[in-house]
Amino acid sequence: MDTDKAATAIARKRARAHGEEEQVPRKPGLEPLQTAEREDLASTPWELLGVFARATTLARHGRGRGLAEHWQALKYCQALGPGTSGYLALTEEGENPELSYRAMQARELGRALGLAIAERTVRARFPDHLISTVDAEAVLLAGFARSGSRPSLGARPRPDFFIEAWKPGEPSRVFVVTVNGNHQKTTKRTGKTDRSAFKQLARASERAENFHLAEWNATPCLLMSTELLAPGGITVNVLQAPGPGLLPERPTTGSGSADAVPPKRNPPYVNAVRVPGVAGKERFHDGFLIPRKERAWFGQVLARTGAAGQLAFAGAGTEIAQYLTSEQGRKHYEQRTFAGSSSVRDAEYRFGATRFFGTDQVFRLNRTRVEAFTGLAEDLYQLLIGGEVEAYRERAYELRPTLPSGVTAPGWGPVSFGEDGTVMALRVFAEEGRRPAT
Repeated sequence: MDTDKAATAIARKRARAHGEEEQVPRKPGLEPLQTAEREDLASTPWELLGVFARATTLARHGRGRGLAEHWQALKYCQALGPGTSGYLALTEEGENPELSYRAMQARELGRALGLAIAERTVRARFPDHLISTVDAEAVLLAGFARSGSRPSLGARPRPDFFIEAWKPGEPSRVFVVTVNGNHQKTTKRTGKTDRSAFKQLARASERAENFHLAEWNATPCLLMSTELLAPGGITVNVLQAPGPGLLPERPTTGSGSADAVPPKRNPPYVNAVRVPGVAGKERFHDGFLIPRKERAWFGQVLARTGAAGQLAFAGAGTEIAQYLTSEQGRKHYEQRTFAGSSSVRDAEYRFGATRFFGTDQVFRLNRTRVEAFTGLAEDLYQLLIGGEVEAYRERAYELRPTLPSGVTAPGWGPVSFGEDGTVMALRVFAEEGRRPAT
């Protein structure tokens, strides 16, 4: 496989740098997606940005986080469009970012496109489930030691996201996801070991190997590398590895439910992963291992961190803190942020028959002022504010068939509806006295 060649080249480079070959464990059993899962992705640029915004909303941006949370995704509004091949491609503006933003664009647009494919893949495998995408570091901080005083895991390799496929009353499935992007322009002369996508996938296999649920190699993964300047248009390269990835069914009430604050846990990291060997010669390597007996605890943390992300996306304030531990940065959300730049649930709009609570901001794209609204269906918002995660999940599953869909909305313009009851909507901002009706 081409990724194996890239991994071998990376290992040789490390050996030259360190004087000996460094044994870095990689996820075994990687393979391409099944043929039926490799079809083209039909989406709009703002739907992709909505995927990115939902998944990254718990990123901490200091006291100006409200503005940053929106702008992190919306700064790419003019970077994507149809290419000459008919497939999605970078626009002229997207192809010429400021030098200081080029790496950021590859990383963040790569995440948006990779996550869109990952979510579609999981949704297709479990069509009767809802899915939640949660930042992996935000989840792992609840149980594993931080790097210094900051709420960070430092340089320890780890996946980027967890995707949970869940249905009330049933065990959940957890997928490990890594996402990368690059601006490489490949030609027929570009060697396999020089191909950025293959090198990114090789390194991603190392990060995926650093998380295990219950035991070694029992967690499915999706590894994504997005080529923003591929000859045929933006292309996402994907590798997967199978596994059950099962979390036990949770009670809807009591200390084992997601409504309750989970107990403190501190799973081992150093030499935590036992890898069976030939003829009984096992080996161990460092990694984030969730012991089988702690899977229920991990499910609680995952659900509660996802709830915090939903409220952050809708612009909630101190209410977010109830779902996070001190190690996850709860103090950050307990503090009131500066008025004018903080996210505050201060807006509500109706789309179809559903009223959404959330927050709005006004941005300037070139000379055009644009209003952005992110929110959560009223029923779901009120449940999460009240600390009722299990009731929220029940209600979200019930509401799924009735929630609005489509890619535009009257009185607005581009709209991204999530099947989890979220919405991101954009429109050109009207001057005072000519504001569109809601």
